[in-house]
Amino acid sequence: MNLIETSISGVWIIEPKVFGDQRGYFFECWNAEKYAAQGISCDWVQDNESKSRYGVLRGLHYQRGDFAQAKLVRVVQGAVLDVAVDIRKDSPTFGKHVAVELTGENKRQLFIPRGFAHGFAVLSQTAIFAYKCDNVYAPQAEAGIAYDDPSLKIDWKIPSQDRILSDRDLKHPRLEEI
Repeated sequence: MNLIETSISGVWIIEPKVFGDQRGYFFECWNAEKYAAQGISCDWVQDNESKSRYGVLRGLHYQRGDFAQAKLVRVVQGAVLDVAVDIRKDSPTFGKHVAVELTGENKRQLFIPRGFAHGFAVLSQTAIFAYKCDNVYAPQAEAGIAYDDPSLKIDWKIPSQDRILSDRDLKHPRLEEI
């Protein structure tokens, strides 16, 4: 496994070792001992998967307080632009983001610690997105930030007229309002 440091401390791009031959491929998408040896240690309690079509933009989501979540995200099929925004108020990188293209082909994963808002945009015709969380979903603690907050300067790689968002995601406040 190859860990790539991003511009924000604690957020890692992970390139697993993929073994392929004429039958297909195999790779470990999580091994607690190997990841802990690299400084990534979480007790995952929930696995999620979604399927979306081109233009779908989900986010930017997070959970507040005791329900904050770390995530390990990846794409099983297709391609997404995955984004993590630092919302730790005492962080020197508060309001900064990391954006990484994750695909079923490159098998990259993104580790996002607690204290970040997260979202992704589907770049391919369809995408199957999978992720682990270290805390359960708590509807009373869910929150979000406007995906198009100009202070974040996120290039979602999808023309605005092609973006598909939920009503909820269209109503999130800007970062300065949270």
